[in-house]
Amino acid sequence: MANRTLVVIPAYNEAATIEEVVRGAIAYADVSVTDDASKDDTPAILKKLSKEFGKRLHVIRHEKNTHIPKGIQDGMKYAVEKKYDWVITMDAGLSHDANYLKEFIQFPNCDLVIGSRTSTVNVPLYRKFISWLAAKVMNYCLSNGVFNLFGNRLRDCTSGYRRYSKPMFEKIANYPLESVAFDFHMEALSIVSKNNGNIKELPIKYVFSNSSFNRKVLKLAIQFAKKLLLRKWKLIPDYP
Repeated sequence: MANRTLVVIPAYNEAATIEEVVRGAIAYADVSVTDDASKDDTPAILKKLSKEFGKRLHVIRHEKNTHIPKGIQDGMKYAVEKKYDWVITMDAGLSHDANYLKEFIQFPNCDLVIGSRTSTVNVPLYRKFISWLAAKVMNYCLSNGVFNLFGNRLRDCTSGYRRYSKPMFEKIANYPLESVAFDFHMEALSIVSKNNGNIKELPIKYVFSNSSFNRKVLKLAIQFAKKLLLRKWKLIPDYP
């Protein structure tokens, strides 16, 4: 039996793009969308698509907004329940090209494949700098030894376009997450690393679109990185 893949998409007020994203993804794999208490036409669009695609499209509805971590985690719980072999996470906007799903699915066996944004379109300079700095910090935080500055030399540690192996998404599905927003991608990477997961990168083209990234989100990411540093230096206990 062929390996089964589930694409997990967290969505909040994505009426303008959600249909195109779902149609693009479902051409390659089954899809689970977590509607995180959207107030626009996202629920109605998903209802229509569910009638069209049947069991190939699973919709989870949150009555209260829980943000990215819970949205992805609930999708992973569904993948565990239905015994999928792989989970691919992607954005509900059009930043992630669904055509890369074929490459993710065919990528050699490993625990985490990160869609590394080697080519970008319309990404502001400050966002590029933040992503570059985050990669430097995360590589150090996850390295073996205090004096190992470069770790796995990952190019992109915050991309949300990823493929997780079954052992890893099973761990993340029931993990007591600390992350609140986009820092989830940092936490998920740290969970894979902590469990000695094999991490690789797949070059992708990333198109910047409307973003929920703001000062609050940046502050949360900095706070999470600080926790990882303090744990590496044994200044605070490991979590959980």
